[in-house]
This record gives sequence, structure tokens and C-alpha cells, in this order.
Amino acid sequence: MPSSSSPKCLVRGSINIDEFFALPHIVRPGETISSTSLTKRAGGKGANQAYAVAKAGGNVDLDGCIGQDGEWVRELLKSGGVGDGRLETLKNELTGRAIIQSASDGENSIVLHAGANHHLSSSSSSPNLQNYTHILLQNEIPLSSTLSYLEESGKKGLISIFNPSPMLSSEELRQFPWKDLSWLIVNEGELNDLLNAFNSNSSENEKQKNIDDLDLEELIKIASKGILELHENSFFSKKINIICTLGSKGILYFNPINGNKDIGHLKAGKLLNKLKDTTGAGDCFAGYFVAGLMRNEPLEKVLKTCLTACAICVENEGAMGSVPNIEATLARLE
Repeated sequence: MPSSSSPKCLVRGSINIDEFFALPHIVRPGETISSTSLTKRAGGKGANQAYAVAKAGGNVDLDGCIGQDGEWVRELLKSGGVGDGRLETLKNELTGRAIIQSASDGENSIVLHAGANHHLSSSSSSPNLQNYTHILLQNEIPLSSTLSYLEESGKKGLISIFNPSPMLSSEELRQFPWKDLSWLIVNEGELNDLLNAFNSNSSENEKQKNIDDLDLEELIKIASKGILELHENSFFSKKINIICTLGSKGILYFNPINGNKDIGHLKAGKLLNKLKDTTGAGDCFAGYFVAGLMRNEPLEKVLKTCLTACAICVENEGAMGSVPNIEATLARLE
């Protein structure tokens, strides 16, 4: 791992302007309904996760692109503690967009337009990762860039974290450089996509079951089986640690790098207020998780802190704006 006086994370990812349409329910095929409000906020998985790392107390830079219409997003990120030295402004591109249907029950549906996020800088094929100890990646930018950063991080010995959202195709998953990855964060649907791509032995009935139709014991059994099958698959690296998020039913975690083949389960953080918006919960979790790794805290403590932060997050609206600071999170955790 690179020598550094203190851990530092690079997030390579997307930056969006999120446009929230408040609706009574998610629009059905062929349906037209009116929104009660339209709100614009900063977003994008890269920006959200970098912001969450910073709010969780981590030292973080964001590597990505915006249009000139997104300079206010840059200022917001800076005000939250995110380093913007690797954030490029493009003159002839619009900042990426996310059109978000936000339903009254807290559920959401999202349509993306890449905009500046699909720009490949001259350094994208040979990224400079000097002075970083951790790298956090998602899948809202060109995959070629993500792969370049991950492979370079493997050469440099960085701790790498990948949240494959949106999910890659089956062929992309089979060609992915798993040997360079330290931590994989997926939800239960993404775990099934991975198993399908690798021709898992899991039964089709298990894969088709909806998380909401399962009790906790059955869900843990099925997801745990999937994690172990993934770990044993020939496409996959045996050194990868896996976290599977289960929404309101908590998380599963697998930490084989330390020789432990047991799969742990933690309950979701307890809500103290009404559920308002689940939009930023996954990004909040990823950012808090990396910040905890950077502090070299025990894994279970890191995860409990993440789950508590997510509980606060979903009690508030928006993506970045809903991420709590570390002080508020620790106060509730205690």
C-alpha cells in the first residue's frame, strides 16, 4: 500500500444534477400523472459517495466531469469537505442528469442521462493514484475508465471498493478484473445477477423470489448461500470481501481475507422518525463504509456505524443532503 501520513480515498465516478418529481406513486407503463413539486439537487453515485466519505470524516477527492451548468455542484462538494482538484469542467457538455420519481411511500425510480460523465480524459487510461490508500468505484461512467482505475489500484496495492450499480452485463462481469478488488458491495438483486452471470448452481426458484416475500431467516439462508457460491466460483477472486445489503432487513457480510468463512448478519439501523426517501441510502452506506476502513476500525463497528447513518439518511429527503455527519451518527449509535 502507498506510504501516507494518513489514509486518503479517491472516488472515480459520476456527478449529476438530480431532478426530483414528487408523485403519489411511481408511474406505471402508459400512465400520465402530475407531480406536486420539482426539486433540483446535486447527485450522481460518485458525487454522493464522495460526499458521504467526507461527512463520515474521511479525507477524499472526487475524480469526474461536469458541464459549466454544474459549477454550483462543485461548490457544494467543496463545502462538504470533498477535494475538487480532479474535478474537470467541460465547456461543450451538460452535467449528467438523473430524473427521479419520488413517491409518497418513500420509494423511487430513476432515469439517467450521462452528459459529461461519459467524457474520457487523457489520464483516464493511465490514472495517477499517487498518495491514495483507498479507491471507491461504481458504474455510472464508461466501464473502460473504471477498469483502468481498478487495475492501476491493484498494481499500487490500494484498498479498492466496487459498488456495481447499475449492474454490468453478464459478459462484462465474466471479464471483470476481480483479482484487483478488495471489497464488493451489492444488494440482493445484484448478487443474483452475479450468480446468473457465473452460471451459479442456485435454483431458479431461489433467484426469482422477491426480498419482500421472504422472512428474515429465509432471506439470510438464500443470500448467504449465494455469497458462498460466488466466493467459490472460478471467475471470482478468493480474496474479495463481500457485503450484501438487504434494505430494511439489514446486511450480510463476508470477510474471508481474514480466514473467516462465516457470514455475519446485522439488522438495519432503527428509525426514530418517519421514512421519507431511500434515494441516497446505498451511497451513504458506501461512503461511510470506506471512511470506517480508512480509520482501520473493527469491521462490525464500521458496519454498525454505516447502518446507523443510513437510518438517519432515509429519514430525510435527497441524496447528498440526507447524509448525516459523523457526529450525528455516533450520537445516535451510542
